[in-house]
Amino acid sequence: MAGREGASVVPMDTPNAVGGLKKKGTGSRSWILIDSSGQEIVLDVDKYAIMHRVQIHARDLRILDPLLSYPSAILGRERAIVLNLEHIKAIITSEEVLLRDPSDDNVVPIVEDLRRRLKPAITNQEDNADGNTDGRDMPMQPDVENGEEDDSPFEFRALEVALEAICSYLSARTIELESAVYPALDMLTSKISSRNLDRVRKLKSQMTRLTARVQKVRDELEQLLDDDDDMADLYLSRKLASASPVSSSGAASWYLASPTIGSKISRASRASVLTVRGDENDVEELEMLLEAYFMQIDGTFNKLTTLREYIDNTEDYINIQLDNHRNQLIQLELFLSSGTMCLALYSLVAGIFGMNIPYTWNDDHDYMFKWVVILTGIMCLVVFAFIMSYAKYKGLVGS
Repeated sequence: MAGREGASVVPMDTPNAVGGLKKKGTGSRSWILIDSSGQEIVLDVDKYAIMHRVQIHARDLRILDPLLSYPSAILGRERAIVLNLEHIKAIITSEEVLLRDPSDDNVVPIVEDLRRRLKPAITNQEDNADGNTDGRDMPMQPDVENGEEDDSPFEFRALEVALEAICSYLSARTIELESAVYPALDMLTSKISSRNLDRVRKLKSQMTRLTARVQKVRDELEQLLDDDDDMADLYLSRKLASASPVSSSGAASWYLASPTIGSKISRASRASVLTVRGDENDVEELEMLLEAYFMQIDGTFNKLTTLREYIDNTEDYINIQLDNHRNQLIQLELFLSSGTMCLALYSLVAGIFGMNIPYTWNDDHDYMFKWVVILTGIMCLVVFAFIMSYAKYKGLVGS
């Protein structure tokens, strides 16, 4: 199997790969590993190999299972950070990042960003020197690629990539939803139809699901910011430096040594290059990082809240319009019922006098039936006018 440049790929049929980690054919999962030296490997290993390497429990690894519906979580463990943010399912240590399903369309940009952001500063400077072929000295730009953030712990740089990716992803989904919702609501306001109502209903369902996803990420960041102990658990480099102050040369990768030896070498090498800043209760650096992305995800959440309020206001306006139409129908029904009653009364009188019944007063006055019909019609009109006046007086019909 051919690997990308600068990366190694563990073959599928290798019986004993990754420093003694045996593969399981049925339970293996695809992972990509990027370490602090910029090396990459793509692996298909089972959960036991991952658990043994990063020293986490099965319940922590179960959070990363895409078949199980677990909420977004950022968990700090003794030697690793377990990260479950939507499609980003990763394990971050002080020396390497394990990202699940690297071939997924949503994960590929994250892999590229990790490859770029976690690339060592020396390598970036060499690339810049090789690329400067016109003979002029190019000034070093103070960005991530030129290694300005080398003083930040490796785990924080990897965590920042994941947070930036998930915040940008949710923000993009929100913008797409806004571009579809506002025209649909305007169309529904101008014309209430079953098609427009169904379209808005579907968009509202999408907005509800997206709001829940954004709120989960927001709540997780807020929970971390509210607890200094949880933030302190994410300082993997500090914990390793304080636990193993002995220096050692070189860095070990888990595909070159056994998990136990590799872990010791990683801790020792990290301790040799890391200086512990402040005491163990100092979480200002991580707090600033989390606050920046909390503000970003909170802005996305506020956009969705505003969008929901706009939808609710539109629904209230539509309900008012429908109530007005119902009131008009009720008024029309009142008119028709009153007219029907008056006509029924007129028909009753005309039917009674139209029967073949002898009337003594009708023998001498042939014109009596004409007056009965005329007076009955006038009486019906008077009754109808009285009913309408009474309904208007009581406010049952509009003015």
